[in-house]
Amino acid sequence: MNKLDMENHNRLLDSLNRVKENFLIKNPNSFARWQKAKEVMPGGNTRTVLHYEPFPLAVDRGVGTHLYSLDNDCYLDFLGEYSAGLYGHSNSKILSAIKGAIDFGLVLGAPNKWEGLLAEELCARFNSIDRVRFTNSGTEANLMAIGAARAFTGRDKVMVFDGSYHGGVLYFKDNPSPVNAPYNIIKTQYNEVARTVELIKENATDLAAVLVEPMLGSGGCIPASIEFLKSIRNATHESGVCLIFDEVMTSRSSSGGLQELLQINPDITTLGKYLGGGASFGAFGGRSDIMSLWDPTAPDALAHAGTFNNNTISMSAGFIGLTEVFTKTVARDLFNKGENFKATLNELCKQHDVNLQVTGVGSILGLHVRDGAILHPPKYSNFELNKLKLIHLEMSLKGFLFAQRGYMTLNIEMEDTHLEQFANAFEDVIVSYKDIFSNRI
Repeated sequence: MNKLDMENHNRLLDSLNRVKENFLIKNPNSFARWQKAKEVMPGGNTRTVLHYEPFPLAVDRGVGTHLYSLDNDCYLDFLGEYSAGLYGHSNSKILSAIKGAIDFGLVLGAPNKWEGLLAEELCARFNSIDRVRFTNSGTEANLMAIGAARAFTGRDKVMVFDGSYHGGVLYFKDNPSPVNAPYNIIKTQYNEVARTVELIKENATDLAAVLVEPMLGSGGCIPASIEFLKSIRNATHESGVCLIFDEVMTSRSSSGGLQELLQINPDITTLGKYLGGGASFGAFGGRSDIMSLWDPTAPDALAHAGTFNNNTISMSAGFIGLTEVFTKTVARDLFNKGENFKATLNELCKQHDVNLQVTGVGSILGLHVRDGAILHPPKYSNFELNKLKLIHLEMSLKGFLFAQRGYMTLNIEMEDTHLEQFANAFEDVIVSYKDIFSNRI
């Protein structure tokens, strides 16, 4: 590291330490909760993604698009529960559906009136889904989709992409996680057309499925090129390989998911997040010939267990959410609002000549600390990661919450004034630290 780099690095560390001190001063109750929780949970945590430095702010309640901390400070929620919080925190129709389900009794242990209605709605919205089944999470949905593909094709291998995340046991960032499900995995680079097609053809006799997000969500909100996805669709079709679109996040891109906007139909689609109306939810669906494997009236049908697959809270809230709240018009408007917001933030970065950019699709966005085209997950240095931490904590002190890695989402309760407030605060931060963020490394 040369002298200039060392000076920039030290200046960044000094700024970050000062902001961390201010964060602690502002959030003593969150800090105390974290310290106490560490006595009974590893790191005071039961969901790794919710931890960040120096400690996570704890939330007491949510109303609309606002969150209130244990220290009773109010924040605009730009995290949106990692896209599950599409409806905000207190939508009256969602709450009414949940309360109605509770009033009719919990854990019924039988089919109920809501699951068929929700299934009909999903099949009507997604052209690629002829039949659908429910799970408790997007993780489970992806596990069941992989199982369906392996059973249908009689093959073993599964192709995924570097930096992808398909659930707590399907984590493909950096080194393989020891808690990953033990599938025979082929991993390649996102948005690399030639190599991906080559690998599909080379492994055609053994490859059961290609599992891909049409926008790499956890990996940095990186959209797939249309050429990339169409090439995969063509190659899998020719080789008899099941193409699985993980739309757990991106299904909010339109009433029929991102696949509708791209006009590409996968063989199987996995869903989750907001589709349960804020309750635990997952789903997988697709072609009738594949989904018929799960038909319990057929001989040798595959078993699909899950005590809470059709729980009345998720089923009723999910159905009311789709039919009465997240209409086609609302979906389109939210997508456009997100695209315009992304353009606004990128224009600010350009105006102030800082080495920052925002990627993503529609209402799911990712902040990056480098310029130029980003086609696959960047490998950030500690210096770059500290820049993201600095922005995150400064924005938190100004009343805006999103993930420390730069991930953010919009929800349908957000108004234009909320986006303007965020943009103004973001501009203040990048101007205040322009010498740090304009550094090209």
